[in-house]
Amino acid sequence: MASRQLWDRYRSQLISDASLGFLLDVSRMDLDDTFLAGMKASAARALKDMDALEKGAVANPDEGRMVGHYWIRTPSFSPSPEIRTAIEQALHHIRAFTADVHQGRVAPPSGGRFENVLIVGIGGSALGPQFVADALGSSADRLHPFFLDNTDPDGMDRVFEMLGSSLANTLTVVISKSGGTKETRNGMLEAARRYTQAGLDFPRHAVAVTGDGSELDKVALAQKWLDRFPMWDWVGGRTSELAAVGLLPAALQGIDIDSMLSGARHMDALTRVQDVAANPAMMLALAWHKATGGKAQKDMVVLPYKDRLLLLSRYLQQLVMESLGKEKDLDGNTVHQGLAVYGNKGSTDQHAYVQQLRDGVPNFFAAFIEVLKDRSGSAFEVEPGVTSGDFLFGFLQGTRRALYEGGRMSLTITIDAVTPQTVGALIALFERAVGFYASLVHINAYHQPGVEAGKKAAQAVITLQHKVVESLKGKRGVTAEEAAQLCGQPDDVETVFKILEHLAANSRLVRREPGRTPVDARYFAL
Repeated sequence: MASRQLWDRYRSQLISDASLGFLLDVSRMDLDDTFLAGMKASAARALKDMDALEKGAVANPDEGRMVGHYWIRTPSFSPSPEIRTAIEQALHHIRAFTADVHQGRVAPPSGGRFENVLIVGIGGSALGPQFVADALGSSADRLHPFFLDNTDPDGMDRVFEMLGSSLANTLTVVISKSGGTKETRNGMLEAARRYTQAGLDFPRHAVAVTGDGSELDKVALAQKWLDRFPMWDWVGGRTSELAAVGLLPAALQGIDIDSMLSGARHMDALTRVQDVAANPAMMLALAWHKATGGKAQKDMVVLPYKDRLLLLSRYLQQLVMESLGKEKDLDGNTVHQGLAVYGNKGSTDQHAYVQQLRDGVPNFFAAFIEVLKDRSGSAFEVEPGVTSGDFLFGFLQGTRRALYEGGRMSLTITIDAVTPQTVGALIALFERAVGFYASLVHINAYHQPGVEAGKKAAQAVITLQHKVVESLKGKRGVTAEEAAQLCGQPDDVETVFKILEHLAANSRLVRREPGRTPVDARYFAL
């Protein structure tokens, strides 16, 4: 396509907001007039669905729940006075508690002030806080953030090794809506053990973010933790970064959460616009639909050209894939919907998978994130008249052009700088785009049956492990096949073998006598 035609398309398919420092360019997503006309009715229905959601309609029919993360940044939009009051009280609570910590009124029992914050959570209770902490953090953080975001013992040990003696000055925030999420429960218990080993009183260092009356809430109340903050059933984990889940850690770190909420609120207003061509979230959703055929035919590669946005793709993986990856549509038809997301950062990817993006299988479209401001300090020239930032800019524009010349579609989101306001706006933009896209393809974006199925399957393995260990007591030299018979699972020898292998490798409960191959080994109860 000629440069003049590209320029004309760019001008016609650019949505900008000067006060936010934001631009969305979908000119290279091939959204021609025929496609947009064909999607007009679907887009109108999606806008209507979103309006009903914001007014308190049951938007998650499988669980019979409202969906209200948008209300948190605009409490006046709440569908009831009770919800508005709860939001306003929670935000005030976050600000007041944070001020008490920063000013030393809430302090470690051993003296001094809290210097670190350890966030214990998983999924939406970790990915959002991690993204924001990395994007907006600095050496001047009021509290330095650390995370336990998995049930990997070695990973937890590494975090505690980094904390070292500063554990005494570390505030721990445990985040779990139900309080029953095993990974978070395990992280909490591991943290409590470490505090105890150091001669510290864990409850005097602990804060809970959880549902009212949950298992975690009961523990925090009974043990007299420092404080408790709410998680409501109308806010899903993956849309909770701008609720207490994300706002409390960010505020403790010293990030301006009011600017984050302001940016999200501003983007919410932009994405309520009924004119489809002027609504950035709707145009983003339509671009996804065009690229994927509305049937998950292509992946989205997120390429932020800024180190501070490295974790954006990980955050978006959950937001997008957990929301859109569904087997059934709202009518119960099997559709296997979704939008796979992956990415790292530019220009690192120039030396990694961009080669395949340009010349390999065209099974993707790219989402470039451009940040105009290079650095906070003065410019430094690495060549006469050229800075490192100029090269970063050149790599972005060159890759974008090279991909399009190769028949690969892309969209570009530009922000002036990485600030609390623009980060809040990006979160809101993608939240709304996910909601719109779900309406376009007629699925429920707000439940996660696949995640729940995975949790149940994991618990079944733990239950079987207990049976395997019990069946080995008093036995000598039992094979995996014999153990499966003994514990009543003759058709699941593979899982029994993996359980025995895992326990033996960690010198727990059983030991292994090597055979010709691992599957020939015999196991002895310890």
